[in-house]
Amino acid sequence: MKKQVVVIHGGGVFADYKEYIAFLKKREINIKHNGDWKKYLSGKLGKSFEVIYPEMPNYSNARYLEWKIWFEKIFPFLENKVVLIGHSLGGIFLARYLSENQFPKKILATILVAAPYDDKRSIARSAGFVLKKDLSEVQNQSKELIFYHSRNDKLVPFKCFEKYKEFLPEASFKELKNRGHFQQNSFPEIIREIKKVFDKKN
Repeated sequence: MKKQVVVIHGGGVFADYKEYIAFLKKREINIKHNGDWKKYLSGKLGKSFEVIYPEMPNYSNARYLEWKIWFEKIFPFLENKVVLIGHSLGGIFLARYLSENQFPKKILATILVAAPYDDKRSIARSAGFVLKKDLSEVQNQSKELIFYHSRNDKLVPFKCFEKYKEFLPEASFKELKNRGHFQQNSFPEIIREIKKVFDKKN
């Protein structure tokens, strides 16, 4: 049986449809493959791993309820002892989901990379990506809970990392330098982290 890793990618949110249309008109199209570390995770981890990488609905104008419905469709394919990874919007998605729902399988680790932490001014709230104050179930459902953030992230402020520290003090927090929003092809630290989690006696 292969070691399963589920990866939830990031996405964008907009206050209203008009704002989203304006974004599409201004955005430049890229017809070449421009994958980051998530796309290469399977090859880096090796044949003993199975990386499940669902393409979440309408990622450029995401809505929490739509992502929740789609996320739950992968459950029949999961075994016990899984690692969950959420990058950017995928991070706050997993944080909200696990804080409100019982995951059907044993989670060895939840790893959140450059995860936003919503506040009252965040447009993510209008899309449903809003956290309860009590995040204890995120910790309770994961044998290990690990956060990565770079201080020079221009998309998700470093204060989000510090907010998670405040509400989840038992988690592990790893600050890296000069990684921005973790959009590089290489992320060796997370490869080592995943392998270490599975190498432990669980």
